[in-house]
Amino acid sequence: MTDVLVLGSGGREHAVVHALNKSSKVGRVYCAPGNAGIAKEAECVNIGVMQFEDIAQFLLSHPNITLTVATPDNPLVDGIVDYLTERGHRTFGPQKAAALIEGSKLFAKRLMKENGIPTADYEFFDDYTLALEYIKKAAYPLVVKADGLAFGKGVIICSDYLQAQKALTSIMCDATFGKSNRSVVIEQFLVGREVTLLAFTDGKTVSLMPSAQDHKRAGDGDTGLNTGGMGAFSPSPYFTKELLEKTKEKIVYPTIKALNNCNRTFKGVLYFGLMICNGKPYVIEYNARFGDPETQAILPLLNSDLYDILNSVVDENLSEVKIEWRAGQAVSVVLASEGYPGAYATGSKIEIIDTPQVEIYHAGTKQVGDSIVTSGGRVLAVTAVDINMEKAREKVYGAIKNISFDGMFYRNDIGIK
Repeated sequence: MTDVLVLGSGGREHAVVHALNKSSKVGRVYCAPGNAGIAKEAECVNIGVMQFEDIAQFLLSHPNITLTVATPDNPLVDGIVDYLTERGHRTFGPQKAAALIEGSKLFAKRLMKENGIPTADYEFFDDYTLALEYIKKAAYPLVVKADGLAFGKGVIICSDYLQAQKALTSIMCDATFGKSNRSVVIEQFLVGREVTLLAFTDGKTVSLMPSAQDHKRAGDGDTGLNTGGMGAFSPSPYFTKELLEKTKEKIVYPTIKALNNCNRTFKGVLYFGLMICNGKPYVIEYNARFGDPETQAILPLLNSDLYDILNSVVDENLSEVKIEWRAGQAVSVVLASEGYPGAYATGSKIEIIDTPQVEIYHAGTKQVGDSIVTSGGRVLAVTAVDINMEKAREKVYGAIKNISFDGMFYRNDIGIK
């Protein structure tokens, strides 16, 4: 057996660790830095995901680790896969050149425009005055996006000029998402139903995962602020076979081909954030990784060995691996700290009793003495699988009644919309 290192500390990483532990080929799983829940299933290492040199040193001192799984956005966009691969460490994930598809909204939009991939009309600005002039004449609603990574919060839907002006000021003047992230993409607001489609790809073969639907707003009925995700379900009953075929033809395969053609071959998990408008799919965003919280809903449906899949991507022989998914419906609900996605308190003790029918993935948790306490905005993701949405929801929300911490809140409508 061989060992594996997973980079990250969220619910997505917990889901990946949990799936890897099911493989008969995997001995020990390490996670850097991990969290209190991951520590029950893996050996957590106190190394941050951006500490490239320390990660490489750890791998050198643990030669039985034959695969590193890089899942968070920041290290991927900054080149962790290149860094480790150049030092002889087999690493799952896209290299820096390919990860730019998430790292720059402008790059992604230009790629789509040049290759006829359907997406919303847009304009790009790195000058605040010119951006202000544009929004005075623009049609509303519109969407203002920070060009670079923004921790899932850099997308602002604006219904009028004042909201758009505030968004531009926040990003371009106040540097809310960092001094190097002051440019914006302003795009047409698409009306429709959002769907997420994730794909394993080695740059040649594409293997699609079941579709999913994320819930970004903090409150029931899609109210409140945008978050990193308050829950998800998979598969989406609205993503029909007809839509799947259209998406493959118009979006998935053209994207892979376009990246290959510009010497940015993508090997890893490519995330397609879609909007279905009048029966047609449009791309609203790409991610260069597993989604969060979609992964917590999708991976419990995987019947195949995740370790085999990840290795086949690294070795560029994905076509030789048969990937099977179980029938049924998965629902995952995020339990968050009061105040999230704004300021929130940490350090609240988490109580969990009698939850045998669900998986509980930890995100913002840490061990303090004999207790597990909150340490982030999104704290836990509770996931259930059953034959249909109603039964999966019943399991999830039944289990949530047996989980508590001070200030805990969650959406009651995951899987209803």
